[in-house]
Amino acid sequence: MTSAPARRSVRTRLAGLSIRARLMLIGLAGLAGALVIGGVLLYTVLTTSLGRSVEGTARASAEQVALFVDSGQLPDPVPVSGSQVVQVLDAAGRVVTASVTADRLTALVTPDELRRALAGERVSVPGSRSGLAGRLLVAAVGAGPSVPSGRQFSVVAAAPTADVEQSAATLRTLLLWIFPLLLAVLAVIAWRVIGAAFAPVEALRRGAERIDESSSETERLPVPPTRDEISALATTLNAMLERVTAARHKQRAFVADAAHELRSPLASMRTQLEVAERLGEGGDLPAELLADVDRLTTLVDDLLLLARADDAATTRRTSDLDVGQLVSDVARRYAHARVPVRTAPGLAGRELPTRAASADLTRALTNLVDNAVRHARTSVVLDATAVGHQVQLTVTDDGHGIPAEDRERVFDRFTRLDEARDRDSGGSGLGLPITRALLRRTGGDVRLEDAAPGLRAVVRLLRAG
Repeated sequence: MTSAPARRSVRTRLAGLSIRARLMLIGLAGLAGALVIGGVLLYTVLTTSLGRSVEGTARASAEQVALFVDSGQLPDPVPVSGSQVVQVLDAAGRVVTASVTADRLTALVTPDELRRALAGERVSVPGSRSGLAGRLLVAAVGAGPSVPSGRQFSVVAAAPTADVEQSAATLRTLLLWIFPLLLAVLAVIAWRVIGAAFAPVEALRRGAERIDESSSETERLPVPPTRDEISALATTLNAMLERVTAARHKQRAFVADAAHELRSPLASMRTQLEVAERLGEGGDLPAELLADVDRLTTLVDDLLLLARADDAATTRRTSDLDVGQLVSDVARRYAHARVPVRTAPGLAGRELPTRAASADLTRALTNLVDNAVRHARTSVVLDATAVGHQVQLTVTDDGHGIPAEDRERVFDRFTRLDEARDRDSGGSGLGLPITRALLRRTGGDVRLEDAAPGLRAVVRLLRAG
């Protein structure tokens, strides 16, 4: 009986396989069991049938000779066909007459074997008793005039089973060779058939893998032309994607509307605070009140920009841009920054064309520079180079850097690390998410790397031309 740990081990190993492999293994296991049962039944039926055929032949010969004995016309030697062995024994078990192939001195069977053969049991004796190889299958019938004690003679006929044994051995060999080959062929066929059956599932998986935040909202999973469960699954998943898209539209519309509605009262509050501060009509205003209004205004603007950046339906004008020139223009804006912001040597002489929305690319680069200036110790360096069919733009600072496990998390909205929790120094937590959203709208992306010391933001853009 299989132990519980062994069963768990088997289940664990099966769970580690693909569904395709598991289905094939289960199918092959069932098929192997069926083939083994069928092979055993075939072998048993065939050997039994051949054995009965040999026994029937021997019994027919014995009955034929018994007719000669009953009629008193028994020839000597007894006529037989093939390699059969026939003896006629008297009541004392002595050989009266026999065929040419039989021993005329010693009976082929013992008294007990003769009794069993006369009773109809299957009796097998060694062929060496008659100078033959293999074994002999014996049949016996009574013969002679009737007396109160029974028949006076017994006719014993034996047929060799060498052909039967040879046929059985050949069948065993064929089964042992054919079954593994058949299983191997069926395994290949099953693997191909199951793979073809799961091809629509793989197409669904690849389609789902392609869909992410940067994908078009109209992109859907491929629906196979068949009318089966997989087609129904694909249709259901596409309906779910449509509901998710509709929910995202509503969410973005709500954020955009809320941000847009907040801009007017915030602008009014700022104006009133500035007037009150200059005219002195508001008394002593808290020093941080105007800064808080500015920060809230910036947050609202960022939310509005982020909502528009997420909306794939938002139209934007793209144009051919020189990334090198754009980097130089952005660097000049930070002439009075907390730390020097400079460009790498040789940038001015590089031709780095790309096609994108100028406002989007400028805002993305500005967010990265703002973040670098906030955390740099002594300087920030901007650079841009051509890498294959792309333009690589880098913003490097020599600050404290970001641990490797957090470099992707900082692109989540409202994420600020421990060292940037302070509102004044850490920002709103929307700068990097806005940067990634704007760059992905242009077919680019951004990632963070270790600059040793500091942090390097690497932007990849499609190269024009």
